[in-house]
Amino acid sequence: MQDEAGAPLTTAADPTPSTPAPVPTGGRRRLYAVLLGLAAAVLVLDQATKVWALAALTPGEAVELVGSMIKLNLIRNPGAAFSIGNGSTWVLTAVSLGILVWVVVGARKVGNMPWAVALGLLLGGAVGNLIDRGFRAPGPGRGHVVDFIDYFGWFIGNVADVAIVSAACVIAVLATTGLGVDGVRAEHGRHEAGHE
Repeated sequence: MQDEAGAPLTTAADPTPSTPAPVPTGGRRRLYAVLLGLAAAVLVLDQATKVWALAALTPGEAVELVGSMIKLNLIRNPGAAFSIGNGSTWVLTAVSLGILVWVVVGARKVGNMPWAVALGLLLGGAVGNLIDRGFRAPGPGRGHVVDFIDYFGWFIGNVADVAIVSAACVIAVLATTGLGVDGVRAEHGRHEAGHE
């Protein structure tokens, strides 16, 4: 019962979104494990499929995988997706390093599962393509990325690209819903780590 007329039965929650509730240590460890495990899985799958593609495919000889829609078609790409920036390999290497730094900084404050998945996919994909740029011909920092998945004849990518595009889609949805990396929804200031 109320002691005084007009007094609230419960105290109002603090509406300030600036301080997220801390994620329990066990929950944070689980998020890190998912992020790093997914990144490692993407990286291993990406590099293994590139090694296979280099050994099994011949440049210029496409192999139909799903009819004429999806083919295996080996190329060495000096540019970005859609072969943009073919003469700017150094710039693309720098951009990849920037993404890597952004992911590492974001990973330190990850507070929910959707962001852990998105950052894990992005980290694995970025490192996968960065390894190509760093260690493949024609030289360090200028290496050509191994691409072999041909989509409808429009563009050719690899497993790392699939992971990066998937991460971008997840991040776009998270941005639309207002769920921050730390687990706070921008419009409510409510911590979401327990609602994964």
